[in-house]
Amino acid sequence: MTLLFPPRSRPALIEAFTAPKGFGDQTLRDRRPDAIELLGGIPDPSVLPTAELAEATARVLARPGAPSLQYSRTEGIPALREWIAAREGVAVERVLITNGGFHGLAIAVQTVLERGDLVAVDNPVFPLFLRGLELADARVLPIRVGAEGLDIDALAAELRAGARPAAVYTVPEFHNPSQSSLPTARRRELVELAEKYGFVVFADDPYRELRFHGEPESLAPFHDSDHVIHVNTFTKTLGPGLRLGWIVLPERLIPDAVALRSRQDSHSSTFVQAVVAELLTGDVGVFDRVLGGARALYRARAHALAEALSASGSFDVTVPDGGLFLWPRLTDDSLDADRLAAAASAEGVEYQRGSFFPSGPGTDADRHLRLAYGDTSEELLVEAASRLARAVARQR
Repeated sequence: MTLLFPPRSRPALIEAFTAPKGFGDQTLRDRRPDAIELLGGIPDPSVLPTAELAEATARVLARPGAPSLQYSRTEGIPALREWIAAREGVAVERVLITNGGFHGLAIAVQTVLERGDLVAVDNPVFPLFLRGLELADARVLPIRVGAEGLDIDALAAELRAGARPAAVYTVPEFHNPSQSSLPTARRRELVELAEKYGFVVFADDPYRELRFHGEPESLAPFHDSDHVIHVNTFTKTLGPGLRLGWIVLPERLIPDAVALRSRQDSHSSTFVQAVVAELLTGDVGVFDRVLGGARALYRARAHALAEALSASGSFDVTVPDGGLFLWPRLTDDSLDADRLAAAASAEGVEYQRGSFFPSGPGTDADRHLRLAYGDTSEELLVEAASRLARAVARQR
């Protein structure tokens, strides 16, 4: 069993996450004004339903007595929970509204974990989740993420060797950063392990609705088990500024999670919930129309960036089936990835280095770049690929 990231050393491992945006050798103050930023998973403003939200807001505020400006229930307003429950195929009682995806993860952590518990996590892992684990001073066991998501065989081997995690954290669809997805059959195997060994799966799923190739993987293995908390958000689809998400809880954990939430901020904004519920229920097809436009846009941008990178000969690139990122690998292992990031910044391209994502044995994350394309035009993405090629040439 290989333990990494003990509580006392974890802050150093996530230092990059807390550094200034760009986190490398250039700061916001000395960056070129024409820099192309490929840093974060930001949805493009053109595919967010701004007009529809404005109309929904007006209808909500016009209601007699302004109920949307009053207190609400801890679990969330019924109309929104019912819409989510129907879309996810679960009982409405299992849906708890949150202030975005990370808030959902924080509730999961505080509901399930005791101080010092062991948690198995993606390797490489989304850094913000490690910060969430500080709520429980947890120990971390990294499990490799491959072409088909979390390596279930590797997890099973750790369990047979004696590891006893209280939870397993994974991004099952369009993993951040690698963009791989966990197939339905492997989800079933993960759930079987959870039920056999008694841990809870934290399935962090913010990119699920942004699939632009192929068929979606099933949620049934997660929803049919009482050992999974499924976390989702409207951040990537309706807008991060709404700060609105949800978790689907096993029935046995509902009382504890609701009691925990009632001792925190009581409930998410009644007003925001009401506006989003009005948007989604006032026009039955609006959410799928929004997703249709977003998927088409992100598909075109992913392909444009991938083709431009491949043409340079400096990167191995796989176009994902969805999500907001590419995870190209440098073809030349003699290149210094940190120096390349500095050279790219000088050329006017900012991105997240693979080393930004804490990783343990069995990965080559430091040889990768994570490039976000969500809010950048195809023209600028092609230009960014050219600048990256020039940065590689500088290194050589």
